[in-house]
Amino acid sequence: MKKTLLFFLLVTFSAFYSFSQSTKYGVRAGMNVSNMDFDPDASFSNQHRNGLMIGFFGEFGLSKSVAFAPELQFSSEGSKATDFRLDFIQIPAMFKFRLSEKFHLGLGPQAGIKVYEHEDGIKNFVYSGVGGIEFKLSHTLFLDARYTYGFTNVLEDDVPFEGRNTNIQFGFGYKF
Repeated sequence: MKKTLLFFLLVTFSAFYSFSQSTKYGVRAGMNVSNMDFDPDASFSNQHRNGLMIGFFGEFGLSKSVAFAPELQFSSEGSKATDFRLDFIQIPAMFKFRLSEKFHLGLGPQAGIKVYEHEDGIKNFVYSGVGGIEFKLSHTLFLDARYTYGFTNVLEDDVPFEGRNTNIQFGFGYKF
């Protein structure tokens, strides 16, 4: 499955590269503030987890005001409780809309693959929605903030409650 997702990402990059009006590549890194929302509410102390995120992206101009930006990133998420510390390799696929010369708004889906500990009661694949805003500091440097909401229950079906991951990312990046 991991090979299939990697193949899909490479095909997406190459397809958009072939017909995009402007293409940029870059790296971004930053901090996560994440938490798990449980239904019914957790009977234990459910505190947020601070973590790191790092990744690389492509940004393919579809028009003067819209771009497609697939990304591959490592992200530390979950909650502070040891059993719910989750690390993912994620593939956000955002559409970015130019609000002004300095501000861009992004929105799109995201797929995640859990990095370690298989058969621990946590699903290996999760799906989320991502929204964010980007502020250009210069032609190559930017700051961004994103909010991610988990669409899928990250806990296995035999667990008696549901858990959804939510995450706020504060990042900075460099476009080549």
